[in-house]
Amino acid sequence: MDNELIGVYVHWPFCTRLCPYCDFNIYKNKPDLAFELTQAIVDDLRTWREASGSRTLASIHFGGGTPSLMSIDHLRAIIEEVQTLWDPNVDLEIALEANPDDISREKLSQWKSVGIERLSIGAQSFDDDVLKFLGRNHNSKSARRALEMAVDMIPRVSTDLIYGWLGQTTDHWRRELEQVLAIEPGHISTYQLTIEDKTAFARAEQRGDARVVDTDKSADLFDLVGNVLGEVGYDRYEVSNFAKTAKDQSRHNKLYWQGEDYVGVGPGAHGRLTGAGQRTATIATLKPQDYMEGGASFTSPVTTRELMSCEARAEEYVLMGLRISEGISLSKFRALSGCELPEEVVDQLVRDGLLMQNGDKLMATEQGRLVLDSVSHTLLNEP
Repeated sequence: MDNELIGVYVHWPFCTRLCPYCDFNIYKNKPDLAFELTQAIVDDLRTWREASGSRTLASIHFGGGTPSLMSIDHLRAIIEEVQTLWDPNVDLEIALEANPDDISREKLSQWKSVGIERLSIGAQSFDDDVLKFLGRNHNSKSARRALEMAVDMIPRVSTDLIYGWLGQTTDHWRRELEQVLAIEPGHISTYQLTIEDKTAFARAEQRGDARVVDTDKSADLFDLVGNVLGEVGYDRYEVSNFAKTAKDQSRHNKLYWQGEDYVGVGPGAHGRLTGAGQRTATIATLKPQDYMEGGASFTSPVTTRELMSCEARAEEYVLMGLRISEGISLSKFRALSGCELPEEVVDQLVRDGLLMQNGDKLMATEQGRLVLDSVSHTLLNEP
């Protein structure tokens, strides 16, 4: 089951500030390394093209880190190279993640000029006290101003919100959502605060200093966002993501969730490539200096490459595919794994109201999305 579509994920690892909840591969900003890192990314892309062959390019996504710190020349160089290497789809998505403090009308105009047509803004909150708690540089005023400008100038705009911090009430969460809805971005991502290992928040938790709400409150907040956004026409097409229309959905993220291929370039970037019936998972070397010194390419011994077994491919397909509203295809699971999902387990999860089946499709219900990890592992017969 080789894939025709391919996406490109570019990881820009530099940030002006390291947030206490973030466990991504990030480093303090070093503008003097930007040119050399861009060149390494371009070289890496060319090697990926040799490995992938001719494909239809579905998306280019700049993530991080903080890719809105990149210069317009470096963005242009990478975008032009990608579109030279692969054949752009008619509805090619070119997306950039941005911090509110990096957004101005001049920047928005520049980004549009190089083809950026989707902007994902890391607002996280519209409450100054919460932003301070989350370690963000911007304030509520700059978050609103940035989102308003982006909606006015960029065709497709998304914003991120974080919920589930200790002490948050449903009334507070509703007010946050209402402030976003007043600006009307086409896409809203709502992420529950989780404590990741080796972060500042994890160290605080180890000291007994709690950071997140309890399970029952978390479920209340999860339900509230679905109700509030659903009432005004936003579709929860993925567990954490809401879109006004199908056009507003993230085409790049859907490649992940649907088991398609994607190139991962930049320090620490992940990738998936299918060819000759086999699928390879890759992780680029983590440190920017190592990446720039030649550890970037698909064939490099410094890059982790793992040929995925049928079982691993099937497991990833279930874990990712059940996150989206359209669910998974049972026939695709069969082709990936060589076996069937256990019928008695599927039937029981359907009776429990956690899954629903429509022909070849198996989908999580709203109740099932609350305990999706448990549902997925039960399906896969894992502890």
